[in-house]
Amino acid sequence: MSNNVENISINNYTYNLPDNRIAKYPLKDRSSSKLLVYRAGNITDNVFNSLHTHLPDDTLLIFNNTKVIQARMEFRKSTGARIEIFCLEPVQPADYDRVFICKKECIWKCIVGNARKWKSGKLEHKITIKGKEISIFAEKTDDYINSGTIKFSWNSDLNLSFGEILDGIGEIPIPPYLNRNAEECDKSTYQTVYSKHKGSVAAPTAGLHFTDNVFTRLKSEGHKINYVTLHVGAGTFKPVKSETIGEHEMHTEHFTVAKETIIDILNSNSTITVGTTSVRTLETLYWMGVLASEGKLTDYTILDQWAAYSLNQNISKKDALNAILDFMDINNMQRINGATKIIIAPGYKFKIIDGLITNFHQPQSTLLLLISALVGDNWRSIYNHALNSDYRFLSYGDSSLLLP
Repeated sequence: MSNNVENISINNYTYNLPDNRIAKYPLKDRSSSKLLVYRAGNITDNVFNSLHTHLPDDTLLIFNNTKVIQARMEFRKSTGARIEIFCLEPVQPADYDRVFICKKECIWKCIVGNARKWKSGKLEHKITIKGKEISIFAEKTDDYINSGTIKFSWNSDLNLSFGEILDGIGEIPIPPYLNRNAEECDKSTYQTVYSKHKGSVAAPTAGLHFTDNVFTRLKSEGHKINYVTLHVGAGTFKPVKSETIGEHEMHTEHFTVAKETIIDILNSNSTITVGTTSVRTLETLYWMGVLASEGKLTDYTILDQWAAYSLNQNISKKDALNAILDFMDINNMQRINGATKIIIAPGYKFKIIDGLITNFHQPQSTLLLLISALVGDNWRSIYNHALNSDYRFLSYGDSSLLLP
């Protein structure tokens, strides 16, 4: 690990964010939000639906097409005590695609709210789906209090999948900093228009500004679109509570990248990611290429938090990505799967991306560290400009295009 990164103080990455600057709801027209463009030190104010005019020629835009699941479920004990169960990631089956088609039972890693009121026994929630009442049961499979693994089971002659169960019983887990309960409108507004693969408990919010019209304009200007999938975990909201970054433990997030996406990146003039989750995926891809070049890549590699600061830094983007393609060819793979704990902080040298489209992030967050890694200390002038120019902040807020 680099001592310079390890010793970064999170107190140097803070700013005053009044509650009234946090967007509690999105604009009616997603693409009418403000767009701050930062290009080589200069800042201009624009509207998001003009994005196509601000990109370098022949840009490849990489989106995260994960879909937010209605991961928050409410159960009641016979005493009336309310127990909230928040699904984090599947355990059995551990595969995201398989778990949502389970028809009888599955096990998830969960966070439990009001857990001390639920020491043992099954919880039951009755719900009407397609005109029939069914019961969903939750049962602990370990002794952890506030978190652990929960077995869900249900009986229904409707042959319902767990995905359908969640759609019936669950709520969209909107960010805690919105300080409000989820509403029916969040089921659509807290979801990108291109979301496809279920698995996230938080939206890749930079993508919330995109509409079909924005995509049409981008393509008409000759820009190319492709996707990765990274399932965003609840850890994305985890504040840095330690004084230095070296003491902070990053969360793990699972991703999938198709061979054609890797080939597009190799052939692109400029690669710009939509959202920090896409950044984490593409930069992880480079380090997996380093491992592949050394014969250390596996079918499912988990990149450690500090790997990017200890692995060989001298392999080119082309060689790293070609090493992954060779690995995929040898193993007859069309997609590469893995997980990442990568932390991108000031001092990190980006290997894949040339720019970033992103919202404005919380003070003292790992996401703000990533922004600083990309634009240096200029993050302060960018955020000061946004605060002084009535930009809306966080998930439902306005956007920025950062071209360092």
